Amino acid sequence: MAFLAGALAVLGQAPYDFFAACFVSFPILVWLIDGAVADRPAGLLRRLKPAFATGWWFGFGYFLAGLWWVGGALLVEADSFAWALPLAVVGIPLILAFFHGFAAALARLLWSDGIGRIAALAFAFGLSEWLRTFLFTGFPWNPLGFAAMPVPLLMQSVAIVGVVGMNVLAVFVFAMPALLADRRNLKLGAALAVMLVAAHAAYGYLRLAAPAAKPERTINVRIVQPNIDLSEKWDGRVRDRIFAGMLQQSAEAPKRGAPKPDLIIWPETSVPFLFTERPDALVAIGEMLSEGQMLMAGIVRDEGQSGGGEATRYYNSVVSINDKGEIVDAVDKVHLVPFGEYIPFAGLMERVGLTQLVAGPMNFVAGTDRRPFTLPGGIKASAFICYEIIFPALVAVDAASTQIMVNVTNDAWFGDTPGPYQHFRQSQVRAVENGLPVLRAANTGISGIVDPSGRVVDALAMNVRGTIDVSLPVAASGAASPPFSRVNGFLIMFLIAVAASGLKLRQRLRAN
Repeated sequence: MAFLAGALAVLGQAPYDFFAACFVSFPILVWLIDGAVADRPAGLLRRLKPAFATGWWFGFGYFLAGLWWVGGALLVEADSFAWALPLAVVGIPLILAFFHGFAAALARLLWSDGIGRIAALAFAFGLSEWLRTFLFTGFPWNPLGFAAMPVPLLMQSVAIVGVVGMNVLAVFVFAMPALLADRRNLKLGAALAVMLVAAHAAYGYLRLAAPAAKPERTINVRIVQPNIDLSEKWDGRVRDRIFAGMLQQSAEAPKRGAPKPDLIIWPETSVPFLFTERPDALVAIGEMLSEGQMLMAGIVRDEGQSGGGEATRYYNSVVSINDKGEIVDAVDKVHLVPFGEYIPFAGLMERVGLTQLVAGPMNFVAGTDRRPFTLPGGIKASAFICYEIIFPALVAVDAASTQIMVNVTNDAWFGDTPGPYQHFRQSQVRAVENGLPVLRAANTGISGIVDPSGRVVDALAMNVRGTIDVSLPVAASGAASPPFSRVNGFLIMFLIAVAASGLKLRQRLRAN
């Protein structure tokens, strides 16, 4: 039952956005934890074991139903990697389920009758979801709070309380129907839920209805979606054709009378060779760009080739190239995907036969330095490669000193599954959190432009080849500074914890 309830909760995430499912799944979890007690008196760990098991099964259902598409990356070269399909499809949910098991056990420690147990569950899941952002390299995919933010109207609250606060408040509201069996607390719970939902929607409406600040300038941008077949991407026989196709897309006349782009953006690892091996490619880019234009492109960058025998290091990078064909700046990906871009504990893993689990030419080294790009007109932009955009703290640090966020990715690994839609939703929420537009270039979807309020200005569908031209308004300097503060989210989590603890203490005093 817990497994099915967890799987049902995934319907609240993109692309389904059926948040009503969470009003069923979380009350079921509450009732299951109500009965998750040890058969006989035992120590603390034994007493918490039934609650942990309940939460773990809930989490296993949630992550299995929400992340099954990860296995698609292993089928790009199925002959080499299909053996690892169970490790990805089942193994990742098995591990992530421990976070929800921890949350249920922690909630059980603070469990009390009535609304107190709802507060305990909200606090515990808020804490576990925060831990999921950084423990074991971090993987905050499909945070529970995203179910309460299916459309821009309902995303605006994240600018005040962050994802931490949204996780806490979402679980608190979604679990309230558990009080249907408790008439004594039903009225209070219903009043709190209605008040929070009304405030959530009203704030979103007021924020979206407020007149936008007049931008100081605009930048004309073209996003290129080449729709490259991953089975061909690193094939030496077709690399020139792939590269020529992207040059052709970049040089096309603007559509519908749009102005000529100042900035052109290519997706993650879009250049199918190393520039050190093909310097003629930089010459071709310089010839394609008009005077004053700039290209931001995802590439594989190499270092360390020398006569001294130093091993070559490869970086997943974004570079900016000017109209002379010169690389002006580069930023390397700092948060790599375990087993996809590098092997944790490589020596040990190789002994047991585990190597890179995603098709590609090499393992990457993590970058160490991040800095903003300077675009035409002196505009500052921060670049995030692939799933770096899902980490709120990483994005917030860089966005504080920039005016545009750029996300380059290659979601073609996962095909037309929920994965690319969930990834795009992360970009929308990051835009609202930081009050900055996001320019997103993907190999085959979803490429698009998101405004600072999370609204999609334009986008390209999955599995299509095309470009987007847009004139993007840019704030005078730095982020638009919405009232977002991580402190607010932790404050809400603390207050919920205090309320749960107080109600637990009151119950004990009454029992005594």
